[in-house]
Amino acid sequence: MIRYAAIVWAFLLASMAFVCDAQPLRTVPSVDVNKYAGKWYEIASFPQRFQKGCHCTTAEYELCDRGYVIVHNRCRKDGPNGKVKEAWGKAFIQKNSGNAKLKVRFRWPFSGKYWIIDLADNYSYAVVSHPNKKYLWILSRSPQMSTDTYQAILARLEKKGFDLEKLRRTDQVCK
Repeated sequence: MIRYAAIVWAFLLASMAFVCDAQPLRTVPSVDVNKYAGKWYEIASFPQRFQKGCHCTTAEYELCDRGYVIVHNRCRKDGPNGKVKEAWGKAFIQKNSGNAKLKVRFRWPFSGKYWIIDLADNYSYAVVSHPNKKYLWILSRSPQMSTDTYQAILARLEKKGFDLEKLRRTDQVCK
């Protein structure tokens, strides 16, 4: 019985240590959706099944007078000169989130959490994730990002507990 209690106690302590080490993901305090709207280039991401074979990936956000954001994602399949693949969706801003948490829906009724976790003061770059940290996109207003900016973003992501071994740069050399 004492041995069983010791095993349970050890398990509970290990579980508590895991919970204490797990850093909850935080978003930026606020986002001006008018400044955020427009075209973004994917600089790097955690590879996702729905983006397989994509090159020159972009996302465009347009405010809609119906209270949501129109999302238009594009990429070139299997190479920089490949066929254009497009996906259209809607993003709904979560109330009381400072506009930093959205739910994006490409196919009804399924939606995904889109959290803006890092954002340049001048809106030249943004970092987007999901609270489970399994999704990650580094976005820029231009197809290329300076090495210094990219490295600074990576340092902040590492402090937030992201596994940067999974991060892949996106080919943005397109015509």
